[in-house]
Amino acid sequence: MLLPLKRSYTQYVKMEKNIKERLRALRATFAPKGIGAFIVPSTDPHLSEYVAPHWKAREWISGFTGSAGTVVVTESEAGLWTDSRYFLQAAEELKGSGITLYKEGLPGTPSVTEFLSERLRSGEAVGIDGKMFSVAQVEQMERELAPRGIRIRTAGDPMERIWEGRPPMPQDPAFVYGLQYAGKSCREKVEEIRSELKGANAEALLLSSLDEIAWTLNLRGSDVHCNPVVVSYLMITAGETVCFIAPEKVTEEVRSYLAEEGVSLRDYAEVEDYLRAFGGRSLLLDPRKTSYAIRSAVNPSCAVVPGESPVALLKAVRNEQEIAGVHEAMRKDGVALVKFLRWLEEAVPSGKETELSVDRKLREFRSAQPLYMGESFDTIAGYKEHAAIVHYTATPESDAALRPEGLLLIDSGAQYLDGTTDITRTIALGELTEEEKTDYTLILKGHIDLAMAKFPAGTRGAQLDVLARMPIWKRGMNFLHGTGHGVGHFLNVHEGPQSIRMNENPVTLRPGMVTSNEPGVYKAGSHGVRIENLTLVRKAGEGMFGAYLEFETLTLCPICKKGIRKELLTAEETEWLNAYHERVYESLSPRLDAEERAWLRQATAPL
Repeated sequence: MLLPLKRSYTQYVKMEKNIKERLRALRATFAPKGIGAFIVPSTDPHLSEYVAPHWKAREWISGFTGSAGTVVVTESEAGLWTDSRYFLQAAEELKGSGITLYKEGLPGTPSVTEFLSERLRSGEAVGIDGKMFSVAQVEQMERELAPRGIRIRTAGDPMERIWEGRPPMPQDPAFVYGLQYAGKSCREKVEEIRSELKGANAEALLLSSLDEIAWTLNLRGSDVHCNPVVVSYLMITAGETVCFIAPEKVTEEVRSYLAEEGVSLRDYAEVEDYLRAFGGRSLLLDPRKTSYAIRSAVNPSCAVVPGESPVALLKAVRNEQEIAGVHEAMRKDGVALVKFLRWLEEAVPSGKETELSVDRKLREFRSAQPLYMGESFDTIAGYKEHAAIVHYTATPESDAALRPEGLLLIDSGAQYLDGTTDITRTIALGELTEEEKTDYTLILKGHIDLAMAKFPAGTRGAQLDVLARMPIWKRGMNFLHGTGHGVGHFLNVHEGPQSIRMNENPVTLRPGMVTSNEPGVYKAGSHGVRIENLTLVRKAGEGMFGAYLEFETLTLCPICKKGIRKELLTAEETEWLNAYHERVYESLSPRLDAEERAWLRQATAPL
């Protein structure tokens, strides 16, 4: 997610030349494969959001380093489709590449299939690597292209031939995730999954999603930056559990552990051969999480049952041990953040600090905490106009010096063995404009209004999303990212199946789910504001027509008060903020020294 805002002329010329050469190399593969275009997504064979370097083909072919995007290459054109988080970043990184930016979600932006329908003739084919697209994606593309007589053709992985110096597949070993953190054994989880299979009328389940596999097996690894997962597949039938994993990733400890849990091992490369020979009568596959290549490999005599993976929901509802662990992780993270914010307040006036230096300092404070395992994602530290770039990451070329004025947005998180954290604070470093104060307060209002929500069981995230947006909607403003996402347990910082966003999601919020609360507003060239805490859905007692639920805020860190326009907050919102700050102080002060406690007491004083 690097964003070189200030490339030298030499860098631009070199990048332009490299990208154009790569596009030419890709186009040279079209004729032998009988295709008129090729689609390069951002994912891997497990349809992951974040991928190992080996599978960063979209980044290699385009020069765009954001985590989400799709490149489409025809004989004469190339385009990149990405969402609002990356509009500014993509526009900068695509300069000179010959690749056109298409902004998803905006009126007038054609979809990928609309683009292809206008440029290919009837009878032509669009090439894909079947390992990089889900079954659902391919079926949708086929439906949309069929009226124009355009076909989808699996053309293998052209990067194997044209990507010189391609990084190897991940080879680091997996490790066992202790029961004291997981709360349930692998055997218990597999039995729960088998019970779910009976309800789905399926004999077996193939898991491709790396976080679902890691959760089921109680294994973790380092195959994906910031995401402690292990590249593998997992087959669960009534009588056996088979993990497909590269042999070099299996230590003797892992081998022995899996054998004790009833899990047998096969080579990662054998999964398609296994499916071709599989003699079961029915196999559950999630069409949104299973690649087209995997689905195509299933023995024709085995009925494929399309359905959602039961693991996603089982994983999203935390058990008691996991809930206790994430509370402890939040206390440790809160201590690190208090130390950091106190340091920041003293350091900025010196004029020596920058976006990169505060990133390093925050990592230093976190790494001193027990059970720290690394960051949960690359820190976003955006000062002033950089904060308007939703997924900005500073580089030596873009690194901005901090001054005692304006807003600094810091979105960061950590991986601890007992939990994953994700927090955003927008901090007033000094004097603010009235516009900055108003925007900050409106986002705070939306954050608090969602945090205070009480709702009947069976409520979906989309039904609550308006609470966070209404304060800025009233001023004609909006944000295009989701308001809330699920967060894994020492796993991926983004997970489902629950969400809080404008788009409809049928998954209801349930007790034990951890979800972010992060409204924001972004004004290009000026400033950005986002305030994020993690929340736990919990029971709130009985009410009319049944049970009710509410959010417990998990994150423990002061919310900056310097930018608040008090008159814009209601009495109830002010009361919530004061109560939250008192809980932050009570939870963290026993772990701080006298000077840190004094600073925290002031930072959490009633508004």
